[in-house]
Amino acid sequence: MLAVLQSAGFTPAILVHTIAALAAVLSGIGIFLARKGTDTHRLLGRSWAVLMLVVIVSSFFIRTSGSYSWIHLLSVGSLIALARAVYFVRKGNIRAHRYTMLGLYAGGLVLAGMFTLLPSRLLGSYLWQVLG
Repeated sequence: MLAVLQSAGFTPAILVHTIAALAAVLSGIGIFLARKGTDTHRLLGRSWAVLMLVVIVSSFFIRTSGSYSWIHLLSVGSLIALARAVYFVRKGNIRAHRYTMLGLYAGGLVLAGMFTLLPSRLLGSYLWQVLG
């Protein structure tokens, strides 16, 4: 399977990025559904933040023709949002933390994921080829 993905153009950075993003999407749903303020929420939240950091950092190793694209601006914005969310929760500003995390999930994962699945992007072109 790994050889098939690599032959289709999936580099190790793309694979790490994709796996971390999918894990972040799924675990994020669990965090949103779980009771807030519990030890479980804190543990899942920290795990999600690490996954997001992997997603963000790995995105900078994915470049089209050796240069960055406009989608990398979402990565910069996501990194700033992640830092702000951690800052807010440490300062006890739970409302700002909540809204920042919701925005990061929606923009940094869902919106970026939608752009990634466009037929003109690598993952999108692969997906649309497989779907027919």
